[in-house]
Amino acid sequence: MTAAASTFDYQRLFRLDGRRAVVVGAGSGIGRASALALAAHGAEVVCADRDAATAAATVAAGGGMAAYELDVTDTAAVERAAVDLGVVDVLVFTAATNVRKRLLDYTSEEFDRVVRLNLRASFDLVRAFGDGMARRGRGSIIGFSSIRSVTVEPGQGVYAATKAGLVQLLRTAAAELGPMGVRCNAIAPGVVDTPLTAQIRADHGWSQAYADKSALGRWSHAEEYAGAVVYLASDASSFVTGSQLFVDGGWTAVDGRFTPPA
Repeated sequence: MTAAASTFDYQRLFRLDGRRAVVVGAGSGIGRASALALAAHGAEVVCADRDAATAAATVAAGGGMAAYELDVTDTAAVERAAVDLGVVDVLVFTAATNVRKRLLDYTSEEFDRVVRLNLRASFDLVRAFGDGMARRGRGSIIGFSSIRSVTVEPGQGVYAATKAGLVQLLRTAAAELGPMGVRCNAIAPGVVDTPLTAQIRADHGWSQAYADKSALGRWSHAEEYAGAVVYLASDASSFVTGSQLFVDGGWTAVDGRFTPPA
C-alpha cells in the first residue's frame, strides 16, 4: 500500500462539507430530494426554482439551505444567477418538460417549448456555472437525462431528442472542462412517480406496463435518485466524468415486456 493510499479517508468519500451546491428544480420531485440529500451530506445548498414558494418549502424541510427564484428559460436570469450565487462547487439541474405527441402531430410551438427548457436551458446553465468552476479549477455538473436518451416509444420523439442531446452536451463539457478540474455527468432515470408522469399513472394499464418493463417490476420514487446525485457530487466519483449513470431499475437491461417460459 502506498503512503497516499494508507492515509486516504474512506469514511469521508461522500461528505460535502465546505462545498456549495445549486440545485435547479429543487422545488419538487427529484430536485427536492437531491437538495435535501446534498445538505444532509454537509453541503451548503441553494434551492433554485421558478416557483419561489416550492423552493422555500424545500428549504424549510432541511438545514443549511437557501432559496433562489430562477426561470432557466431566461438566459439573462441564468447568467445573473451565476454571478449572484458566487462560488459554486456543484450544479444539479433537473427541470424538464414533455409534450406526448407523435411527430406528425407536433406543432412548432410545442417543439420549441420542449427544446427550450430541456436542452437550451441546460446549455445556458452549463455555460454560466461551468465558467466559474473552470476558473476556480474544480466543480461537478450533474444533469438529468432519461432512459429516453437511448430508447424511445411513439410520442416521445422530441423529448428523447433533447435528452440524447443533453448527454452529448455534457460529454463535450466533460472533454472541454476536464483539464480545468470540472467533471460533467448525466443521470438517466427510469420511470419516476412525479407530476411529469401523471398522465401515465392515471391509466392503470399503461402504468402497470411501465412497472412490468423494469427488472424490479415497479416505478421509482424521487428519493431513489438522491444517492446517485451525492455520488457524482462527491469525491467518491473523483475519476468519473463524461458518463451517463442509469438509475432505471434495469429498464434498459431487460429485453421487452414479455417473460417467455424458461
